Amino acid sequence: MSRAERLALIDRHDPALPVTRQCGLMTVSRSSVYRPPAPASDEDLAIMALIDRQYLARPYYGSRRMAAWLATQGHRVNRKRVQRLMRLIGLVAVYQRPNTSKPAAARKVYPYLLGGLSIDRVNQVWCSDITYIPMAKGFVYLVAIMDWHSRAVLAWRLSNTLGADFCVEALEEALARFGRPEIFNTDQGSQFTSDDFTGVLSRHEVTISMDGKGRCMDNVFIERLWRSLKYEEVYLHAYGNVAAAKAGIGAWLVFYNEERQHQSHGYRTPRQVYEAQCRWICGRSALPTGCASPLPEPARKAGKCSPSPTSPPAQPPTQGLIKRVLTVE
Repeated sequence: MSRAERLALIDRHDPALPVTRQCGLMTVSRSSVYRPPAPASDEDLAIMALIDRQYLARPYYGSRRMAAWLATQGHRVNRKRVQRLMRLIGLVAVYQRPNTSKPAAARKVYPYLLGGLSIDRVNQVWCSDITYIPMAKGFVYLVAIMDWHSRAVLAWRLSNTLGADFCVEALEEALARFGRPEIFNTDQGSQFTSDDFTGVLSRHEVTISMDGKGRCMDNVFIERLWRSLKYEEVYLHAYGNVAAAKAGIGAWLVFYNEERQHQSHGYRTPRQVYEAQCRWICGRSALPTGCASPLPEPARKAGKCSPSPTSPPAQPPTQGLIKRVLTVE
Protein backbone atom coordinates (compact mmCIF):
# COMPACT_ATOMS: atom_id res chain seq x y z
CA MET A 1 0.00 0.00 0.00
CA SER A 2 1.41 3.39 -0.98
CA ARG A 3 1.88 6.29 1.43
CA ALA A 4 -1.02 8.18 -0.18
CA GLU A 5 -3.29 5.17 0.31
CA ARG A 6 -2.29 4.87 3.97
CA LEU A 7 -2.97 8.56 4.55
CA ALA A 8 -6.40 8.21 2.94
CA LEU A 9 -7.35 5.60 5.53
CA ILE A 10 -6.69 7.89 8.51
CA ASP A 11 -9.83 9.43 10.05
CA ARG A 12 -9.04 12.60 12.00
CA HIS A 13 -12.48 12.54 13.63
CA ASP A 14 -12.49 8.94 14.86
CA PRO A 15 -13.66 9.08 18.53
CA ALA A 16 -12.17 5.69 19.43
CA LEU A 17 -8.68 5.83 17.90
CA PRO A 18 -6.57 9.02 18.14
CA VAL A 19 -4.71 10.30 15.12
CA THR A 20 -1.35 9.60 16.76
CA ARG A 21 -2.20 5.92 17.12
CA GLN A 22 -3.59 5.71 13.57
CA CYS A 23 -0.38 7.25 12.19
CA GLY A 24 1.68 4.72 14.14
CA LEU A 25 -0.32 1.83 12.72
CA MET A 26 -0.04 3.22 9.18
CA THR A 27 3.66 4.14 9.60
CA VAL A 28 3.21 7.73 8.46
CA SER A 29 4.15 10.95 10.21
CA ARG A 30 1.43 12.87 12.03
CA SER A 31 2.38 16.11 10.27
CA SER A 32 1.54 14.58 6.90
CA VAL A 33 -2.07 14.15 8.05
CA TYR A 34 -2.52 17.83 8.95
CA ARG A 35 -0.48 19.29 6.09
CA PRO A 36 -1.60 18.00 2.69
CA PRO A 37 1.22 17.21 0.23
CA ALA A 38 2.12 19.80 -2.37
CA PRO A 39 0.39 19.31 -5.72
CA ALA A 40 2.39 17.88 -8.58
CA SER A 41 4.35 20.45 -10.58
CA ASP A 42 3.46 21.31 -14.17
CA GLU A 43 6.57 19.43 -15.35
CA ASP A 44 5.61 16.33 -13.37
CA LEU A 45 2.07 16.45 -14.79
CA ALA A 46 3.47 16.65 -18.33
CA ILE A 47 5.78 13.70 -17.71
CA MET A 48 2.97 11.70 -16.09
CA ALA A 49 0.76 12.28 -19.13
CA LEU A 50 3.57 11.02 -21.41
CA ILE A 51 4.14 7.97 -19.21
CA ASP A 52 0.44 7.17 -19.25
CA ARG A 53 0.25 7.30 -23.06
CA GLN A 54 3.37 5.21 -23.53
CA TYR A 55 2.17 2.65 -21.00
CA LEU A 56 -1.01 2.09 -23.01
CA ALA A 57 1.15 1.21 -26.02
CA ARG A 58 4.01 -0.51 -24.14
CA PRO A 59 2.70 -1.88 -20.82
CA TYR A 60 5.89 -3.91 -20.36
CA TYR A 61 8.03 -0.78 -19.97
CA GLY A 62 9.54 -0.53 -16.50
CA SER A 63 11.12 2.56 -14.96
CA ARG A 64 14.46 2.09 -16.79
CA ARG A 65 12.99 1.79 -20.27
CA MET A 66 10.44 4.50 -19.54
CA ALA A 67 13.21 6.90 -18.44
CA ALA A 68 15.15 6.12 -21.62
CA TRP A 69 12.05 6.72 -23.75
CA LEU A 70 11.30 10.01 -21.96
CA ALA A 71 14.81 11.19 -22.86
CA THR A 72 13.92 10.77 -26.55
CA GLN A 73 10.93 13.04 -25.92
CA GLY A 74 13.07 15.81 -24.44
CA HIS A 75 12.58 14.94 -20.76
CA ARG A 76 15.86 13.79 -19.24
CA VAL A 77 14.77 12.44 -15.85
CA ASN A 78 16.41 9.84 -13.65
CA ARG A 79 14.95 6.45 -12.91
CA LYS A 80 13.98 7.25 -9.31
CA ARG A 81 11.79 10.10 -10.47
CA VAL A 82 10.14 7.87 -13.05
CA GLN A 83 9.53 5.24 -10.35
CA ARG A 84 7.89 7.85 -8.12
CA LEU A 85 5.63 9.13 -10.88
CA MET A 86 4.66 5.63 -12.00
CA ARG A 87 3.71 4.78 -8.41
CA LEU A 88 1.67 7.96 -8.23
CA ILE A 89 -0.19 7.02 -11.41
CA GLY A 90 -0.58 3.45 -10.23
CA LEU A 91 1.31 1.78 -13.11
CA VAL A 92 3.39 -1.40 -12.89
CA ALA A 93 5.32 -2.95 -15.77
CA VAL A 94 3.64 -6.10 -17.08
CA TYR A 95 5.83 -9.18 -17.26
CA GLN A 96 5.89 -12.62 -15.67
CA ARG A 97 7.73 -12.42 -12.36
CA PRO A 98 9.33 -15.36 -10.54
CA ASN A 99 7.40 -16.50 -7.48
CA THR A 100 10.13 -15.69 -4.98
CA SER A 101 7.99 -14.22 -2.20
CA LYS A 102 4.58 -14.56 -0.64
CA PRO A 103 2.17 -11.71 0.16
CA ALA A 104 1.61 -10.71 3.76
CA ALA A 105 -1.00 -12.72 5.61
CA ALA A 106 -3.25 -9.67 5.99
CA ARG A 107 -3.37 -9.20 2.22
CA LYS A 108 -5.38 -12.13 0.97
CA VAL A 109 -5.01 -12.78 -2.75
CA TYR A 110 -7.49 -14.98 -4.57
CA PRO A 111 -6.70 -17.30 -7.51
CA TYR A 112 -7.41 -16.40 -11.13
CA LEU A 113 -10.54 -18.34 -12.15
CA LEU A 114 -11.15 -17.21 -15.73
CA GLY A 115 -8.49 -19.28 -17.47
CA GLY A 116 -10.24 -21.66 -19.85
CA LEU A 117 -13.68 -20.56 -18.61
CA SER A 118 -16.35 -20.09 -21.29
CA ILE A 119 -18.00 -16.74 -20.52
CA ASP A 120 -21.18 -16.73 -22.60
CA ARG A 121 -23.83 -14.86 -20.60
CA VAL A 122 -24.30 -11.57 -18.77
CA ASN A 123 -23.79 -11.41 -15.00
CA GLN A 124 -21.59 -14.50 -15.20
CA VAL A 125 -18.40 -12.46 -14.69
CA TRP A 126 -17.92 -8.82 -13.74
CA CYS A 127 -14.54 -7.13 -13.66
CA SER A 128 -13.08 -3.88 -12.35
CA ASP A 129 -9.94 -1.80 -12.64
CA ILE A 130 -8.57 1.68 -11.85
CA THR A 131 -6.90 4.06 -14.29
CA TYR A 132 -5.24 7.47 -14.14
CA ILE A 133 -7.03 10.45 -15.74
CA PRO A 134 -4.84 13.52 -16.46
CA MET A 135 -6.29 17.03 -16.29
CA ALA A 136 -4.93 20.47 -17.18
CA LYS A 137 -4.01 20.98 -13.52
CA GLY A 138 -3.75 17.77 -11.55
CA PHE A 139 -5.23 14.35 -12.07
CA VAL A 140 -7.89 11.96 -10.76
CA TYR A 141 -8.43 8.21 -10.68
CA LEU A 142 -11.29 6.37 -12.38
CA VAL A 143 -12.74 2.99 -11.39
CA ALA A 144 -15.27 1.11 -13.51
CA ILE A 145 -17.36 -2.02 -13.02
CA MET A 146 -17.88 -3.93 -16.29
CA ASP A 147 -19.91 -6.96 -17.30
CA TRP A 148 -17.37 -9.21 -19.05
CA HIS A 149 -19.68 -10.80 -21.65
CA SER A 150 -21.61 -7.73 -22.85
CA ARG A 151 -18.75 -5.22 -22.13
CA ALA A 152 -21.37 -2.93 -20.54
CA VAL A 153 -20.07 -0.47 -17.93
CA LEU A 154 -22.40 -0.89 -14.96
CA ALA A 155 -21.01 1.74 -12.59
CA TRP A 156 -18.04 4.07 -12.20
CA ARG A 157 -16.55 6.65 -9.83
CA LEU A 158 -13.84 9.32 -9.85
CA SER A 159 -11.53 10.05 -6.91
CA ASN A 160 -8.50 12.22 -6.19
CA THR A 161 -6.97 9.53 -3.96
CA LEU A 162 -6.25 5.83 -4.34
CA GLY A 163 -8.20 4.70 -1.29
CA ALA A 164 -10.72 1.87 -1.45
CA ASP A 165 -13.79 4.02 -0.73
CA PHE A 166 -14.64 5.03 -4.28
CA CYS A 167 -14.20 1.44 -5.50
CA VAL A 168 -16.60 0.17 -2.83
CA GLU A 169 -19.14 2.86 -3.78
CA ALA A 170 -19.06 1.83 -7.45
CA LEU A 171 -19.36 -1.85 -6.51
CA GLU A 172 -22.34 -1.24 -4.22
CA GLU A 173 -24.08 0.80 -6.92
CA ALA A 174 -23.61 -1.96 -9.51
CA LEU A 175 -24.89 -4.63 -7.12
CA ALA A 176 -27.91 -2.54 -6.16
CA ARG A 177 -28.84 -1.78 -9.78
CA PHE A 178 -27.97 -5.01 -11.57
CA GLY A 179 -28.06 -7.84 -9.05
CA ARG A 180 -24.90 -9.89 -8.49
CA PRO A 181 -22.48 -11.74 -10.76
CA GLU A 182 -21.26 -15.29 -10.26
CA ILE A 183 -17.58 -14.24 -10.38
CA PHE A 184 -15.91 -10.86 -9.83
CA ASN A 185 -12.41 -10.41 -11.30
CA THR A 186 -9.89 -7.68 -10.41
CA ASP A 187 -6.15 -7.20 -10.21
CA GLN A 188 -4.21 -7.49 -6.94
CA GLY A 189 -4.35 -3.77 -6.14
CA SER A 190 -4.71 -2.80 -2.49
CA GLN A 191 -8.15 -1.34 -3.16
CA PHE A 192 -9.48 -4.68 -4.40
CA THR A 193 -7.74 -6.84 -1.77
CA SER A 194 -8.97 -4.63 1.07
CA ASP A 195 -11.44 -6.06 3.57
CA ASP A 196 -13.95 -3.34 2.66
CA PHE A 197 -14.08 -4.41 -0.99
CA THR A 198 -13.84 -8.18 -0.62
CA GLY A 199 -16.25 -8.01 2.31
CA VAL A 200 -19.00 -6.59 0.08
CA LEU A 201 -18.46 -9.39 -2.44
CA SER A 202 -18.47 -12.03 0.30
CA ARG A 203 -21.71 -10.72 1.78
CA HIS A 204 -23.34 -11.03 -1.64
CA GLU A 205 -21.88 -14.54 -2.05
CA VAL A 206 -19.86 -13.59 -5.14
CA THR A 207 -16.85 -15.73 -6.03
CA ILE A 208 -13.67 -13.61 -6.14
CA SER A 209 -11.04 -13.96 -8.87
CA MET A 210 -7.80 -11.98 -9.19
CA ASP A 211 -5.29 -11.54 -12.01
CA GLY A 212 -1.80 -12.94 -11.70
CA LYS A 213 0.73 -10.39 -10.45
CA GLY A 214 1.94 -8.18 -13.28
CA ARG A 215 -0.55 -9.64 -15.78
CA CYS A 216 -2.90 -6.86 -16.86
CA MET A 217 -4.05 -8.90 -19.88
CA ASP A 218 -5.89 -11.24 -17.52
CA ASN A 219 -8.41 -8.38 -17.32
CA VAL A 220 -8.14 -7.66 -21.03
CA PHE A 221 -11.56 -6.18 -21.78
CA ILE A 222 -11.40 -3.42 -19.21
CA GLU A 223 -7.85 -2.63 -20.39
CA ARG A 224 -9.32 -2.15 -23.88
CA LEU A 225 -11.96 0.13 -22.36
CA TRP A 226 -9.25 2.35 -20.87
CA ARG A 227 -7.43 2.58 -24.20
CA SER A 228 -10.59 3.55 -26.07
CA LEU A 229 -11.66 6.05 -23.40
CA LYS A 230 -8.32 7.81 -23.33
CA TYR A 231 -7.72 8.03 -27.08
CA GLU A 232 -11.31 8.91 -27.98
CA GLU A 233 -12.08 11.27 -25.08
CA VAL A 234 -9.52 12.04 -22.38
CA TYR A 235 -6.52 12.94 -24.56
CA LEU A 236 -8.68 15.15 -26.77
CA HIS A 237 -9.85 17.33 -23.87
CA ALA A 238 -7.68 19.00 -21.25
CA TYR A 239 -10.23 18.92 -18.42
CA GLY A 240 -10.00 22.08 -16.38
CA ASN A 241 -11.42 20.56 -13.20
CA VAL A 242 -12.97 17.42 -11.76
CA ALA A 243 -16.49 18.50 -12.75
CA ALA A 244 -15.44 18.79 -16.40
CA ALA A 245 -13.71 15.40 -16.25
CA LYS A 246 -16.81 13.83 -14.70
CA ALA A 247 -19.09 15.29 -17.37
CA GLY A 248 -16.81 14.35 -20.27
CA ILE A 249 -16.13 10.81 -19.09
CA GLY A 250 -19.79 10.29 -18.24
CA ALA A 251 -20.90 11.40 -21.70
CA TRP A 252 -18.36 9.12 -23.38
CA LEU A 253 -19.40 6.12 -21.29
CA VAL A 254 -23.03 6.70 -22.27
CA PHE A 255 -21.88 6.73 -25.90
CA TYR A 256 -19.84 3.57 -25.28
CA ASN A 257 -22.79 1.72 -23.73
CA GLU A 258 -25.51 2.91 -26.09
CA GLU A 259 -23.89 3.63 -29.46
CA ARG A 260 -20.47 2.00 -29.76
CA GLN A 261 -20.96 -1.24 -31.67
CA HIS A 262 -18.81 -4.34 -31.08
CA GLN A 263 -17.96 -6.59 -33.99
CA SER A 264 -17.68 -9.61 -31.69
CA HIS A 265 -21.35 -9.11 -30.75
CA GLY A 266 -22.67 -8.81 -34.27
CA TYR A 267 -22.32 -5.01 -34.29
CA ARG A 268 -24.60 -4.57 -31.32
CA THR A 269 -23.93 -2.16 -28.46
CA PRO A 270 -23.06 -3.30 -24.92
CA ARG A 271 -26.46 -2.11 -23.74
CA GLN A 272 -28.29 -4.16 -26.38
CA VAL A 273 -26.31 -7.30 -25.53
CA TYR A 274 -26.81 -6.85 -21.80
CA GLU A 275 -30.53 -6.14 -22.01
CA ALA A 276 -31.19 -8.89 -24.54
CA GLN A 277 -29.97 -11.49 -22.03
CA CYS A 278 -30.90 -9.97 -18.70
CA ARG A 279 -33.97 -11.72 -17.23
CA TRP A 280 -33.82 -11.19 -13.48
CA ILE A 281 -35.66 -8.88 -11.06
CA CYS A 282 -34.05 -9.75 -7.70
CA GLY A 283 -37.33 -10.01 -5.81
CA ARG A 284 -38.61 -6.53 -6.65
CA SER A 285 -42.02 -5.58 -7.94
CA ALA A 286 -40.39 -3.53 -10.70
CA LEU A 287 -37.39 -4.34 -12.83
CA PRO A 288 -34.02 -2.99 -11.70
CA THR A 289 -32.46 -0.60 -14.17
CA GLY A 290 -30.75 -2.71 -16.81
CA CYS A 291 -33.20 -5.60 -17.06
CA ALA A 292 -34.90 -6.21 -20.39
CA SER A 293 -38.06 -8.03 -19.31
CA PRO A 294 -39.65 -9.40 -16.11
CA LEU A 295 -39.58 -12.98 -14.87
CA PRO A 296 -42.77 -15.06 -14.84
CA GLU A 297 -45.10 -14.23 -11.94
CA PRO A 298 -44.23 -17.30 -9.79
CA ALA A 299 -40.53 -16.43 -9.89
CA ARG A 300 -41.32 -12.82 -9.08
CA LYS A 301 -43.27 -13.81 -5.97
CA ALA A 302 -40.51 -16.16 -4.89
CA GLY A 303 -37.96 -13.36 -5.33
CA LYS A 304 -35.68 -15.49 -7.44
CA CYS A 305 -33.29 -14.42 -10.15
CA SER A 306 -32.48 -16.47 -13.19
CA PRO A 307 -30.20 -15.72 -16.13
CA SER A 308 -31.54 -15.68 -19.62
CA PRO A 309 -30.64 -18.36 -22.19
CA THR A 310 -27.13 -17.93 -23.48
CA SER A 311 -28.34 -17.34 -27.04
CA PRO A 312 -29.81 -13.81 -27.36
CA PRO A 313 -32.55 -13.04 -29.89
CA ALA A 314 -31.41 -12.10 -33.36
CA GLN A 315 -32.86 -8.60 -32.99
CA PRO A 316 -32.41 -6.55 -29.82
CA PRO A 317 -35.63 -5.88 -27.86
CA THR A 318 -37.33 -2.57 -28.52
CA GLN A 319 -39.66 -2.41 -25.51
CA GLY A 320 -38.69 -1.63 -21.96
CA LEU A 321 -35.14 -0.57 -22.75
CA ILE A 322 -33.52 1.78 -20.31
CA LYS A 323 -32.26 5.10 -21.60
CA ARG A 324 -28.81 4.56 -20.15
CA VAL A 325 -26.87 1.86 -18.39
CA LEU A 326 -25.09 4.13 -15.99
CA THR A 327 -25.76 7.37 -14.17
CA VAL A 328 -23.44 10.20 -13.22
CA GLU A 329 -23.89 11.23 -9.65
